[in-house]
Amino acid sequence: MALELSSPAFRSGGEIPSVHTCEGKDLSPALEWRNLPREARSLVLIVDDPDAPDPKAPKMTWVHWILYDLPPAATGLPEAVGTGALPAGTREGVNDWRRTGYGGPCPPIGRHRYFFKLYALDAPLGDLALPTKAALEKAMQGHVLASAELMGTYEKRRR
Repeated sequence: MALELSSPAFRSGGEIPSVHTCEGKDLSPALEWRNLPREARSLVLIVDDPDAPDPKAPKMTWVHWILYDLPPAATGLPEAVGTGALPAGTREGVNDWRRTGYGGPCPPIGRHRYFFKLYALDAPLGDLALPTKAALEKAMQGHVLASAELMGTYEKRRR
């Protein structure tokens, strides 16, 4: 069985509800996962947008959320999870707003894709001192047992 990642807030390929965006309350969506490899010792969650700033002419991937060393006993995250409510042992990385925590979709133009990526690792990564996505991916090399992805889209409402 392959690792699976889903959300009760939106279906894969569907629109992310505005409550999870800068036009709403900017709350992280609930996430659920299943079928972790037995050998998994930690999990990593990275949420990013490869369509920044304009999906017709993307120039960068914007990182929205980084969590690592999630315990493999965790089966998901509740909606609006904050630092104090993360599973014990979970560590945070720095997103492209240069802060920890979830930052929801807020595309400047067009409909963007947002990828929620979950990785099962064979070891915890330990204290990486608020890593960026690049630093975290480097630390993950050689440790990924399985991965799963959930993609949602969002476009700001026209005013």
